[in-house]
Amino acid sequence: MRQGISGLTAEHPSVSEARLLSILDTAVDGICVIDETGRILSFNRACERLFGYAASEVVGENIKLLMPEEFAVRHDDSLGNYLRSGEAKIIGYGREVRVRHKTGREFPVELSVGEAHTPEGRQFVGILRDLRPRKIQEERLNRMQSQLVHFARVNAMDEMGAAIAHELNQPLTAVMLYLQAITRKAQADGDNLDPRIIDILGKAGREAHRAGQIIQRMRQFVENREAERRSASVGDLIDESLELVLLGQYTLSVNVVRDDEENIPPVDVDPVQIQQILVNLIRNALEVVKDADERWIRISSRRVDDDVVIQVADSGPGISSVNLRNLFRAFSSTKKKGLGLGLAISKSIAQSHGGDLTVDPGGDGRGAVFTLRLPLDRGGVPNADI
Repeated sequence: MRQGISGLTAEHPSVSEARLLSILDTAVDGICVIDETGRILSFNRACERLFGYAASEVVGENIKLLMPEEFAVRHDDSLGNYLRSGEAKIIGYGREVRVRHKTGREFPVELSVGEAHTPEGRQFVGILRDLRPRKIQEERLNRMQSQLVHFARVNAMDEMGAAIAHELNQPLTAVMLYLQAITRKAQADGDNLDPRIIDILGKAGREAHRAGQIIQRMRQFVENREAERRSASVGDLIDESLELVLLGQYTLSVNVVRDDEENIPPVDVDPVQIQQILVNLIRNALEVVKDADERWIRISSRRVDDDVVIQVADSGPGISSVNLRNLFRAFSSTKKKGLGLGLAISKSIAQSHGGDLTVDPGGDGRGAVFTLRLPLDRGGVPNADI
């Protein structure tokens, strides 16, 4: 039974009462009327949608039914104190409060309370606006602002990374030259030196050379430049991407498996951009398997018709249906660290090369599999039909 402010029932309303009930039920915001004992007199349709109760379930009940427990225990005392003293803490004001759905779930609303004097006594009209949509938008805006600030820091680090790589390359080159000079001298005086020392010097020189190559690749990876396509070996792209990623904590704890078809023709790509995709896929795979019982990733490559297909599979838990919907959308990362741009940019790069980046989300004990498809370098494919 839906009642109005004057206390008349919907079965026998006056013309004005019917008009009032019609207005209440067409209002966008929830409108709830209680008497001075806290008993609910009116509960419009917006309130029914908001709280999950039908009006017939709540009319006549105490308003505490719609409150979280910590507020409900104090409500009668607060209402009684206002009736005795006239000291208003919420009446006449708008404020954010938490309320309770029929399911027990709590959520925020903006509540404004007004007071009406009627022949039946004082009545209080509460207007409630659901704040959940606004909260979601605010959270999204805050997250995007935070990501933009992070992006600015990452961009600054990219610029510094190129400079650091350049500066480190010089002392490394000097170290390598010194080691080569010492090695030549040691070989010339080989009869007077322990062969193990010569061997160690050779290893040190090779490691210094390798460090220089890594820094050079990092410098190419982060520098800002125009796209430059050329014929590239798929195996080399994967090898160099792995070398960039497997510098640090992952190398000892995750088993990296390679499964490459032999004699794959080259692809026509910008190598640095494709490395950017592979680095992102490999890093993501390493991240999701770090807490798995089995920690492995598998990188495979093969030719399929006129394309090369590179797949990165992992032993993680797979991708949930909720996360899958926004996986390739910018600023949709579920990780605390990161911008949520990696997969979106990776897909864009793949498509700009005439290929694509797709995913099998896995699940039910099976990890995700990302598939990068790239067109072959037609000039490097034997017997290509042009």
